[in-house]
Amino acid sequence: MYSTYLSPFTWRYGTEAMRRLWSEEHKRRLWRQVWVALAQAQSEFGLVSPEQVEDLRTHAAEVDVERALQIEAEIHHDLMAEIRVFAGQCPAGGGIIHLGATSMDIEDNAEALRLRAALDLVLGSLRALLHTLAERIEAAADLPVMAFTHLQPAEPTTLGYRLAQYAQDLLTDYEDLTRLRGEIRGKGFKGAVGTSASYAELVGVENLPRFETRLSELLGLPFFPVATQTYPRKMEYRLLSALAGLGGSLYKFAFDLRLLQSPPLGEWSEPFGAKQVGSSAMPFKRNPIQAEKLDSLGRALAQMPRLAWDNAAHSLLERTLDDSANRRTLLPEAFLTASEMLRVARRLFGELRVDEAAIRRMLETYAPFAATERLLMALGRRGADRQEMHERLRQHALQAWENLRKGRGNPLIDLVGDDPVFQAYLTPEEIRTLMDARAYLGDAPRRARQMAAALKARLGQG
Repeated sequence: MYSTYLSPFTWRYGTEAMRRLWSEEHKRRLWRQVWVALAQAQSEFGLVSPEQVEDLRTHAAEVDVERALQIEAEIHHDLMAEIRVFAGQCPAGGGIIHLGATSMDIEDNAEALRLRAALDLVLGSLRALLHTLAERIEAAADLPVMAFTHLQPAEPTTLGYRLAQYAQDLLTDYEDLTRLRGEIRGKGFKGAVGTSASYAELVGVENLPRFETRLSELLGLPFFPVATQTYPRKMEYRLLSALAGLGGSLYKFAFDLRLLQSPPLGEWSEPFGAKQVGSSAMPFKRNPIQAEKLDSLGRALAQMPRLAWDNAAHSLLERTLDDSANRRTLLPEAFLTASEMLRVARRLFGELRVDEAAIRRMLETYAPFAATERLLMALGRRGADRQEMHERLRQHALQAWENLRKGRGNPLIDLVGDDPVFQAYLTPEEIRTLMDARAYLGDAPRRARQMAAALKARLGQG
């Protein structure tokens, strides 16, 4: 097994359920499901016997990939090779398999079924992640942390509100993917160029709407009203774009985690096993390898809609085959990537380590600067000249920054609290209370709780 190339998605990345879904065996089971449905509909229109349909149904699960590949090596057509294997297993029904169909009547309807099932797996994982995130948001709704803009300390926020930003993006992804799941369509049974001419010969042109409607019912799959030899490849572009959007949301969280795990900040860290090795050269290292994996996979996922765009835009006239080879890896790897990212992200959100001592140090160091805005407004309400007060606060802040640059503590609260100019408008106690920026949180705690409640309401409690 390990003496030849294996895709990392074969064993390293992705969930077992997603791998099974995109397996060669499962694909052929779906093909056979479509052939049985076609035969069933044709039986109801008097074209084949119920006994022939039952024979196909009885043997539909007997997929023999090895035998099919042997035949394909001779005839160079994978679907025809599967037909021959299936037909050889069905003494009564083998001769009517694929009657009136072209390859993409089978493959594209099976692919639509598989895409829908793959989205169900993604949505299930995303739903579980959002439940986990809702719990973390509620628990941390009131915990003040230093917020950063331009990677510079800005004002305090709360940990719950910061997590709510990720949740809001991920909920948008959930809504987008849910909507697209409901819009998945199969090609239907429209033959070689989409005109249904072969089926018209079999059931009569006047019966085509009823015939295709019955097939839609049998497969539980709506069909595009218009198709060529294939379903519109734009559907795959839209799906992969939405998966890439999900990847972008997870990428941002992972990137933020990597920043906050850096020891100078040290507020967050991903779980690290007791026997986990961080570096082959530096025994002390605790690298954020899971967050880095999320970002690495997210970059790859972000590129996939471009290829799907090409497949849609370059499908000339009624169909070309130049999308076939790349779709064999593009579609499964997009969903396997998404499934791996969701698996890792749920663990990171659930087991995220929060260092409250580091959070306090960050607030003590930088929050006083943010509190100057609060003090400035209070001085203005007491009748002070806004421009004069702004300049005086700026001078104190510059002196405090210089102290920090030299490795000393932040003296800003003392500098401001002892300033007689400010004391002409506010008492020292009022000044020091205003300079405690840990309470300068606006309605962040309320909004965080609202987001957690919205997640639970949308997803249900389960």
